[in-house]
Amino acid sequence: MIIAIDGPAASGKGTLGKRVAAYYGLAHLDTGTLYRAVARDTLAQGGDPADSAAAAVAARALDPASFSDPHLRAQELGETASVVARHPEVREVLLAYQRAFARRPEGAVLDGRDIGTVICPDADVKLFVTAASEERARRRFLELKQNGSPITEAEVLADIRRRDERDRNRAAAPLRMAEDAVLLDTTNLDIDAAFRAAIDLIDAAMGHAGQAV
Repeated sequence: MIIAIDGPAASGKGTLGKRVAAYYGLAHLDTGTLYRAVARDTLAQGGDPADSAAAAVAARALDPASFSDPHLRAQELGETASVVARHPEVREVLLAYQRAFARRPEGAVLDGRDIGTVICPDADVKLFVTAASEERARRRFLELKQNGSPITEAEVLADIRRRDERDRNRAAAPLRMAEDAVLLDTTNLDIDAAFRAAIDLIDAAMGHAGQAV
């Protein structure tokens, strides 16, 4: 079973992806981590993230063992990841890795921005997770505040709106809801309620509605 979860920044798709994968006993891939790692490595090599050639070099040399690097969750790296994700060359390099992950025998849960439209268009279940930009900014701000970041909520909101604009309007695999995806708006849901709603939607899509959480 392949479950594709797409959505904009800070919509809760990553947290949901982890919990959904654990519930069904599937492997989970946060594909945003790949782009954050490319951004990190491009900068570490002295390259410009806006330079597609430099970003592609970093993508080809990506080391999956480095995906646990805690620095990948830094706010500024998320912005830079959105820049490198615009490059078709980078997306092409990472395409094979993501599809190979999804093709494991038991299946997988992948979350990102183009899973249901590009990476796994034939996924068994597709969810599009979203929330109002103000709510997404509030969540991300609280997360960053807990980690000691001095950033303000207004700055987080501005960053999220920039990323939304960039993700939706890029030429390569823009963020959009697949025609056969199910919408899950988490604006007024905490993570537990969002998880229960996601399981209900997935079970319904798989023909197993009513399975207990």
